[in-house]
Amino acid sequence: MDSLINAAARALAAGDPLGALNRIALLGDPSALALRGIAMAQLGDFGRAKSLLKRASRAFGAKEPMARARCIVAEAEIALVSRDLAWPAKALDGARAILERHDDQANAAHARYLAARHSLLIGRLDDAERRLAGIDPAYLSAASRVAFEMVAAGIAMRRLRTGAAQAALANARRAAVKARIPALLAEVDTMARALKTPAARTIADGKTRLLLLEEVETLLASKSLVIDACRNAVRRGSRIVPLARRPVLFALARALAEAWPGDAARGVLLAHAFHARHADESHRARLRVEIGRLRAKLAPIADIRATDDGFALIPRGATRIAVLAPPAEEPHGALLAFLADGEAWSSSALALALGASQRTVQRSLDALAAAGKVRTFGKGRARRWMTPPLPGFPTNLLLPVSPLAG
Repeated sequence: MDSLINAAARALAAGDPLGALNRIALLGDPSALALRGIAMAQLGDFGRAKSLLKRASRAFGAKEPMARARCIVAEAEIALVSRDLAWPAKALDGARAILERHDDQANAAHARYLAARHSLLIGRLDDAERRLAGIDPAYLSAASRVAFEMVAAGIAMRRLRTGAAQAALANARRAAVKARIPALLAEVDTMARALKTPAARTIADGKTRLLLLEEVETLLASKSLVIDACRNAVRRGSRIVPLARRPVLFALARALAEAWPGDAARGVLLAHAFHARHADESHRARLRVEIGRLRAKLAPIADIRATDDGFALIPRGATRIAVLAPPAEEPHGALLAFLADGEAWSSSALALALGASQRTVQRSLDALAAAGKVRTFGKGRARRWMTPPLPGFPTNLLLPVSPLAG
């Protein structure tokens, strides 16, 4: 029996779940249950996989803490892949601590990687970096090294460090070739294509142009005054004025930037900021108040001057103004950006990743489904939403970092 268990484990490590099941499908001991659970997860049957792993964990009992901890790590990985992001992180941390105490450094490192990947998915980049820094890659198998490097690449892409992202993806590709698992190689290639796909577009001097992530990095590092509609901020180099919680001010800043080097008429500003079709004196008074607030916010990097027709944005220390916008702008764009990865998400996971209420996310999903832009399967807590990646969809690479980061 031990020889069958070992052979099945080697088959799973090589990415051959059917070969593993051929050896242990009829065995009912805890080790066989755990391996069958992992095999079912590799085949995409996550419900069956979770059930088998829970049975294995109970069968191991308190006398075999290492085996139970490994089952918990496997459950956490399944939760992550199936986008069950509310899975209890404390259970994973507890399992990692047990594995470290028993000197199972390989599985402990894998647990750390899973925690880092979870933080990356919900936009907590500081936490993801901290967790990734605690991993010694020497303890990782070739397959786990691929996953480690892909998380490093994901963090670098969200941080707009394209050089570091390219280096991490090159390392991931070498590890995938060494692991000889075609599915891992395909994952790396899919992620690498994101660096060659437009991540945003710039609007400057009345012209619109699509930008790769590398070009976005160059633009934000330049001395240009950038109205960042991806993260709702105004930037010049390292100076950033966040306006995510001031949508009216940001709408005014964008309208002024799109009119540059000319001025924006008052009617245009009223339409952008207040959606006012027919402006009256109260609208004009409010416009003056909001322009004053925006002027105070932007004082270190720009000025706003009144003109005969409206207002003009005047950059300080910059010779150019550009608007940086998502490649496609439409209602519920941030939601589509997450769904565009082709994975099946639950509404609770999307709410966690977006920092929104689950009810708000559910309403948005219903609207997208009615428009035929997303599809759903399953019922109740097992309900999942997804859409295939399509050209022109918004990208989550430039979405705001979670305010809970750290």
